[in-house]
Amino acid sequence: MSYSIIGFGHVGQALARAFARKNMEVAVASRRGPEALAPQAKAIGPTVVPRTLHEAVEADTIILAVPFWGHRAVAKTLASWEGKTVIDATNAFGVPVADLDGLPSSAVVAKAFADARFVKGFNHLPAETLAADPKVEGGRRVVFLSSDDDSAVGPVASLAERLGFAPIALGKLNEGGALVQARGRAWTRLIFQDLVKPA
Repeated sequence: MSYSIIGFGHVGQALARAFARKNMEVAVASRRGPEALAPQAKAIGPTVVPRTLHEAVEADTIILAVPFWGHRAVAKTLASWEGKTVIDATNAFGVPVADLDGLPSSAVVAKAFADARFVKGFNHLPAETLAADPKVEGGRRVVFLSSDDDSAVGPVASLAERLGFAPIALGKLNEGGALVQARGRAWTRLIFQDLVKPA
């Protein structure tokens, strides 16, 4: 199984640290070329490998850590996303609710990756918390997952566990997924909730 993170800002780098902590290889890419990402990637760890966007989307599992509308450019890099798992770690804070056609933000992103196995996850924690060791207080830090594809959640939950987190499935995008999104300039109930599942 191969992994990539698209977007190498605060959230992308936080996720890269989670992979590096477990000595798991992950490709990283952004609008900038691999050479621009190399110093930060090297500082995080040797398993974090800068790639072009077109190389990174060849991975089996792709984590989106781009600014919200940046997902559209990523979606256009492949004619079909069939066979891929896409994990949406974006947030739509500041995006007018009217621009989302009444849908949860993750459902808008899912439409752009219609052929993919799509899961919302890793988006509710601040980057500095996401970057920290999830083994805390005698337990593991919780990450929430939601998807309209029940079969997609299990593999992403397994990845979260490999990275040291405690995954909790919230159900469909318009149900549990709606609890971990921004609406306009407000955050919904589970955003920033730093919860720990006891060991």
